[in-house]
Amino acid sequence: MNANCPIGVFDSGTGGLTVAKAISRLLPNEQIVYFADSDHLPFGDKSHAAIKNYSFNITEFLLQKNCKAIVVACNTASAVAFEALKKQYPNVPIIDVIDPVVQAVTVNEIDKIGVIGTKVTIDSKVYENKLKAARPDLEINSLATRSLVPIIEEGLHKKKHLLFALIDNYLGDPPFSEVDGLILGCTHYPLIKEEIEHYYNNKTKVFDAPSIVAEHLKTKLAALDLLSKNASIADTKDHQFFASDLTSTFEETAKLFFGKMVEFNLKKLGE
Repeated sequence: MNANCPIGVFDSGTGGLTVAKAISRLLPNEQIVYFADSDHLPFGDKSHAAIKNYSFNITEFLLQKNCKAIVVACNTASAVAFEALKKQYPNVPIIDVIDPVVQAVTVNEIDKIGVIGTKVTIDSKVYENKLKAARPDLEINSLATRSLVPIIEEGLHKKKHLLFALIDNYLGDPPFSEVDGLILGCTHYPLIKEEIEHYYNNKTKVFDAPSIVAEHLKTKLAALDLLSKNASIADTKDHQFFASDLTSTFEETAKLFFGKMVEFNLKKLGE
């Protein structure tokens, strides 16, 4: 492992590309190896044992690719498998998408925070427990917003009347109508951050993982003297993208999250 090795990033699908995109913007010298376990998506519907197993297999693959750090760009895997991954790989910098966001919330003047995400993430109470440990005075309300992921993946969030109707359905009543901070506890949700901010008339601070995690990763790599010395990577061909299952629309969906077309290579887990 050295500073010029790539950074591994994984998610169950393409949502984690929002994190990969933020990393590539903040750290243009870094190469990214991204793995989408599309064969098993969504992780939110799987057992904890299955999610941990998938996460271990993906991490092993990324380490075989000589990745110097692993970013768990999935709230569900972060909630369920992150601690186990750290224990299994104590010498590898592993970053989740939950702890950096919790830290960002605690340094802001927030009294009432809302958390939205998948059912597994919300049921795990990982945000609630970590926020309470850091800020016992904080009022925390959590909600599983299951319909947001499919409409984003289908591109239906561009139909503003449909999107705002869903946002209003989830956030229109107390306590969510009264929060002064909201955590987007799913890597899909940054794509609708502006609409959520607009819904709150820009009076509620909205925390999304990608930019926060990218900054946290930069700080961690700098502390370990692992920031790349390579010249700026200008093209996505310098990154590598893998998926455990590919469909005709997969790369189009990926473009939605990464901002440009990328080419995925098929890689079945365990092979």
